[in-house]
Amino acid sequence: MKKVVITFGLISGAIAAALMWILMGFVNGGSIDFDNGMIWGYATMIIALSLVFFGVKSYRDNHGGHITFLKGLQVGILISLISAVFYAASWEIYYPSVGDEFMQKYTAYYLDKMKKDGASDADIEKARVEGAEFTEIYRKFYIRFGMTLMEILPVGVVVTLVSAALLRKRDILPAEA
Repeated sequence: MKKVVITFGLISGAIAAALMWILMGFVNGGSIDFDNGMIWGYATMIIALSLVFFGVKSYRDNHGGHITFLKGLQVGILISLISAVFYAASWEIYYPSVGDEFMQKYTAYYLDKMKKDGASDADIEKARVEGAEFTEIYRKFYIRFGMTLMEILPVGVVVTLVSAALLRKRDILPAEA
């Protein structure tokens, strides 16, 4: 199990990190706005975490062609954890190059959206203060790292649950003889 988990976890993490860096280039370049950036971001996470499915399948195929739901859950969660740590570490490498500028752009985007949606001046000011406070909190490594893990881990859990449920059935993509 160890080899499957590490191999698929690292590949998934590398894909997640690479796609995140590419996506951030588009967001910072203005090609993708923040609303669509979130959709694209989660889509890239699903693409990267598809390796959970293939990791669970690989484990099943190499261990008698059958896997229980709990074993599939164990393999998938471990792959997801490795991928998530790789993803969060990659953000830590990328973050110093964008740092506060990214947070300021996002806050400005959000405040502008509030104005366009007709929010009151008091609500906009409250959101501005909260944005400044969040930017200050986000400078702390452990907060930022934890939040980045929480972006991708729920997606990994969902992909793991689906993969473990599907692959416990022998007739779903059976191993070739």
